[in-house]
Amino acid sequence: MIPDLESQIHEIGRRARAAGRALARLSSHEKNAVLQSMADELLSAKGAILAANEEDVRAGEGHGLSLAMLDRLRLSEKRLVAMADGIRQVATLPDPVGETLRDWTREDGLHFTKVRTPIGVIGIIYESRPNVTSDAAVLCIKTGNAVILRGGSESIHSNKAIAAALQAGGEKGGMPRDAVQLIPTTDRDAVRIMAGMDAYLDMIVPRGGHALIEAVVQHARMPVIKHYHGVCIAYVDRDADPEMALQIVQNGKMQRPGVCNALETVLVHRDIAESFLPEMARVLEGVELRGDLETVRILGDRAVAVSDADWTTEYLDLILAVRVVGNLDEAVAHIETHGSHHSDVIITRDAAAAAKFLREVDSATVYWNASTRFTDGGEFGFGAEIGISTDKLHARGPMALEELTTYKYVIYGNGQIRT
Repeated sequence: MIPDLESQIHEIGRRARAAGRALARLSSHEKNAVLQSMADELLSAKGAILAANEEDVRAGEGHGLSLAMLDRLRLSEKRLVAMADGIRQVATLPDPVGETLRDWTREDGLHFTKVRTPIGVIGIIYESRPNVTSDAAVLCIKTGNAVILRGGSESIHSNKAIAAALQAGGEKGGMPRDAVQLIPTTDRDAVRIMAGMDAYLDMIVPRGGHALIEAVVQHARMPVIKHYHGVCIAYVDRDADPEMALQIVQNGKMQRPGVCNALETVLVHRDIAESFLPEMARVLEGVELRGDLETVRILGDRAVAVSDADWTTEYLDLILAVRVVGNLDEAVAHIETHGSHHSDVIITRDAAAAAKFLREVDSATVYWNASTRFTDGGEFGFGAEIGISTDKLHARGPMALEELTTYKYVIYGNGQIRT
C-alpha cells in the first residue's frame, strides 16, 4: 500500500463533502453552464486525452488484453466528440432536483411535500472504460452530487487526462472545486478504503468484474448499487421471424462483444433448431459457439461442447453459449437459473408468448424483438448512465439522473402541535 494512502483518500472525501454542499446550492441554470464548459474543455484537451489513451492501449496490448477489451479501452476523436455531445445532452435534460413527487394537506392544515434532493457524495469504482469518467461526473454534477472516481489500471492515463479536463472546464463554468475528483492511484487498497469511508460517501457504485464487486460489497459501510456482470440471453421462439432473429442475435453478439449488454447465450426452440442453428452459425462467422448436445449434433464441428460454467459466464468476447429448449417455460427457467437479471430478449411473432416472457423474466430490462444492445442510458434518452443496476433497490436498469437523487419530506405549518 502507498504510504499514507488512507489519509490521502480521506482528505479527498473531506473535500468532496464540502464541495457537495456547495454544489447542491447551484441552480439548474448554473449546473448546466458547468456542463457546457466541461464539454468545451474536453474537446480542447483532445490531444492530451488521445495521447494518454494511446499509452493505455499500448500497455493493454502488451498485457494481452483481448480485442474486445481493447475496444472498450480505445478512444478516438469520434468517441471524444460523442462524449462531449453526451455532456451537452445531459445539460438539456430536465433537472430532477427540486421536483415535487407528491404533496398533500392534512385536516389540521399541515401541508406535506415529497421533494427530490441530491444524494450527496457518490463513489464510482470502475474498470477499463474511460468514458465512464465523463458519464459519471456529468450525471453527478447535474444532480448536485459530488463524485469520487476510482478507475482501473488499464485506463489510468486516460482517466487522469479526462478528469483533468472535466475539472478545469467545470471550474471555469462555476463548479465548486473538488466536486469531481479522481483517486490518482490504482492501488487495490484504495477500493477497501473508499468502501469504508461512510463519513464522506453516501453511496458507492462498483462497475467491473465479480471480484471487484464482491470486494466492495464485503467492505462497504454505505449503500452499494451493483453494476453486476451482464449474462444477457436471447430466446428464439418457434414463431420467430428467422431473418429478424438472425439480425438481432448477430447485432447482440458481434457489434461490440466487450460490453455488458452484449449477448452471451442464445436459446433456440427445438421446433426450429434444425433450420435456424446452421443459419445462425453462418452469420456469426468468427464467433466460437459452445453448445449443448443437440446444438453440437446439429452444427457438428462448428460448435464445441458447452460446460456448466459457460451458462453463467460473461465472456465479453466472440464466444456464445447455445442451447436448444423445448418450450418457453424451459427458456424462462434457464434465464432465471443462469442469467444475471441484466437484459434478456424474446424473438417471436406470438404476442401471447412475448407477453408471458416479459411478465415472467425478472430482469432489469426485457425486450421483445429488439437487440439487448439498447440497454444504455444514451439509447434510453437519459443522455448517459452511471451504470446498469442489476439490483432492485433503489435503482434498476440504466442509472441516470433520477436514480442519482433521493428525496426528503418538507412540511409547512402555521403553529400546529401534536396532542
